[in-house]
Amino acid sequence: MNPTVKAVVEACAGWIYPNACQLCGHRRAPAAEGYVCSACWKGLRFIQPPYCRRCGLPFAGAITDEFECANCREIDLAFEFARAAVVAEGVALEVIHRYKYQRALWFEPVLGDLLRRAAGADFAPGEWHGLVPVPLHPVREREREFNQANRLAEVLGRTLGLPVWPQLVRRTAATRTQTRLSRDERSDNVRRAFAPVARVRLTGQRLLVVDDVLTTGATTHAVACVLRELGAETVGVLTAARATLESAGRPVGRGE
Repeated sequence: MNPTVKAVVEACAGWIYPNACQLCGHRRAPAAEGYVCSACWKGLRFIQPPYCRRCGLPFAGAITDEFECANCREIDLAFEFARAAVVAEGVALEVIHRYKYQRALWFEPVLGDLLRRAAGADFAPGEWHGLVPVPLHPVREREREFNQANRLAEVLGRTLGLPVWPQLVRRTAATRTQTRLSRDERSDNVRRAFAPVARVRLTGQRLLVVDDVLTTGATTHAVACVLRELGAETVGVLTAARATLESAGRPVGRGE
């Protein structure tokens, strides 16, 4: 965004939302902080080791060695790893849901920062070639008026210095929402929901799929399958938040 335009937008936002936290409504939280105050920020549950080296599922026990969760041992995921910054609960879910379903775009700096944290040690400059946002079906994108994954990928791309390639994968089926589906239902729901936009060759490319939240991995797995079919060498997944056994209320493995 042009710096002058950005300044005008922020000034208008500051008039409408006068530096007050948009979650608690009490404490100071300027636009640069996504209108989330420090107290609400402390409500985020950051993911720390130990976690599954493949899907990033946090584990509450005392494990010092790298491990792969039982779910990942049972299925063949198309992505090499998935990482998220926080658990999808409480403050994190409130921010994501209001951003995605109520167009609360002022939360973008918060979600962008979480994606940057998710990249963490798994991102090294020069090792990755581009970011691929999970596409929405055109009907749903018209209803929502934007694709949250694409916007967040643009934010992350500016931070990491990587191009965003939304033109690689398209969503061919307007699938049911994944929210209330079981793991197997999620997998069936998106199995044939994605296709390449064009028969490009991605031989040797190392790509990161970007989305707001990962629940069981079915959606990101389906996108990664398309990228693999096009020849991508490595596919990783970055999301702001990650559902756990407790937060999802059901086993986690493949999902959104």
